[in-house]
Amino acid sequence: MQEIVFKGIGVSPGIAMGPVFLLPEPEEYHPPEWPVRDEELEEEFSRFLRALSEAKQQIQDLHDRVSRQVGGDHAAILDVQLMIVSDEQIIEDIRNALFAKKNNVEAIFHQTLSHYLHILYGSGNQYLAERHADIKDVMTRVLNNLRGKKPADVCEISTPSVVIARDIPPSETARMEREKVLGFAIDAGGQSSHTAIIAKALGIPAVVGLHQVTAAVREGDLVLVDGQQGTVTVHPAVETLERSRTELRRRKAYADGLAGLRSLPATTRDGRRITLSANIEFPAEVQMVVESGAEGVGLYRTEFIYMNRSDLPSEEEQFEAYKAVVEGLSPHPTIIRTMDLGGDKFISHLDIPFEFNPFLGWRAIRFCLERRDIFEVQLRAILRAGAHGPLKLMYPLISCVSEVIQANAIVEEVKQQLRKEGLPHAEDFEIGAMIEVPSAAMTADIIAKEVDFFSIGTNDLIQYTMAVERVNDKIAHLYQPSHPAVLRFVKRIVDEGHRNNIWVGICGEMAADPAMVLLLLGMGIDEISVNPATVPRIKNLIRNVSYEDAAKIVEEVMEHTSAQTIEARAREVVKNVIAEPEVV
Repeated sequence: MQEIVFKGIGVSPGIAMGPVFLLPEPEEYHPPEWPVRDEELEEEFSRFLRALSEAKQQIQDLHDRVSRQVGGDHAAILDVQLMIVSDEQIIEDIRNALFAKKNNVEAIFHQTLSHYLHILYGSGNQYLAERHADIKDVMTRVLNNLRGKKPADVCEISTPSVVIARDIPPSETARMEREKVLGFAIDAGGQSSHTAIIAKALGIPAVVGLHQVTAAVREGDLVLVDGQQGTVTVHPAVETLERSRTELRRRKAYADGLAGLRSLPATTRDGRRITLSANIEFPAEVQMVVESGAEGVGLYRTEFIYMNRSDLPSEEEQFEAYKAVVEGLSPHPTIIRTMDLGGDKFISHLDIPFEFNPFLGWRAIRFCLERRDIFEVQLRAILRAGAHGPLKLMYPLISCVSEVIQANAIVEEVKQQLRKEGLPHAEDFEIGAMIEVPSAAMTADIIAKEVDFFSIGTNDLIQYTMAVERVNDKIAHLYQPSHPAVLRFVKRIVDEGHRNNIWVGICGEMAADPAMVLLLLGMGIDEISVNPATVPRIKNLIRNVSYEDAAKIVEEVMEHTSAQTIEARAREVVKNVIAEPEVV
């Protein structure tokens, strides 16, 4: 048969070749209605609660599985679904509708969630509209549980295959077994979709946005997926297969070489020492950090201890979690970020109000300064954990210096409380601010006088600078780390930090891209924190480039006017320096 090549969006690098496993499109189930007698309503509602509980356990199992495989950072994608099945308002709405309409709960549940979907679409808010996939995923799961139906899924694959589908929900991607799923390609999807993010975390080559690939293949067809080039080749020719096998061998040799870097320092060829740290969410990830060769944790996201529960974590519960990390990584330091609740991380029992623009709303340090009762409990737990190893504290989403001054005053009050109570705690430790909004970047010189370090949160900094929602696939192409405005902000933050004698780190996704790291090195960044699995790759780049050369590249690209030319130049240099088989 003739070779056919489809071009899409490569979202997870790597090459996969094998037979097609066609994943059936999920059934669009519209449950029929039938009346329920008054005396049966309680049992009907109980039936719903059992199905909901089963769905919650299924999603939690997936969450735990992803966390074990690639860390809590990526498992957190499933938190939205866990919050949906735990939402008391949804449960109350189902009960009220059930007792008012007196119809079977399948129909009631479908109608209620369909109503929510309609509201989200009509809100005019893209972030809320993007929750559509999560609600649909939950709705399908609960309805299947109610009717005792087991849908076709990726776990049915008996031999290693390439999965082809119109679309794959994030929860199904999370269930993929790397030994059986060689790669996947879907008609739908975009670069920043949850499905794409999970695929990359799991190391499964993937291409999305292919539009017509499902119509062009049959079960068992031989296909070749190149997640770097964003291509899917159906019925590949002999020459194509041979080129791909050669590239696979080269990539394996490269990966084997990275394993030898674990105990080596992240030092440039001309002797500049960079602190290379890891981002985590859960204490269970400490071992991954140690095995990666990272020098401690540059970002411990603490908000996840507050989520997927009906109460607030106690001081003791938080203390034990933070202590496990601080103690487990000693003598390397742990940078603990205070809770960044709000935005895409919310919990219903705290009565955080609905907001049309949650990323611009009552979240992070703003929430902490208003809810001092919650903030002080967390600070007590963090400071007590600091008695068991090197600790640094960091505030999220700082937008003005007054927030830092207020937060620092609260920290001092907490210290005094702990002294009076005679509880061991950290007395002398560094306090930093995350610089992730333009106002903080523009006033970095002022904020620097109140902190000991900066950590640049590029995910939000790019989002706010470019006015681009990270979850919106329609404008994903505008989310550009290499945009001149973003790079100027980053350089300004680094320069102002150094001018005020504080060190500057970076903990956003930009730091996981070797091409961007080249530019960060040239700007004088002092610390880089990434997902543990990415540490060896970034260390390899750092050890193979000189600071002087990187600084010259920065000076050159700062004269360029487009993100595309800047990125192309950086990738060209990286390719020549380390000859990576995958430069993404």
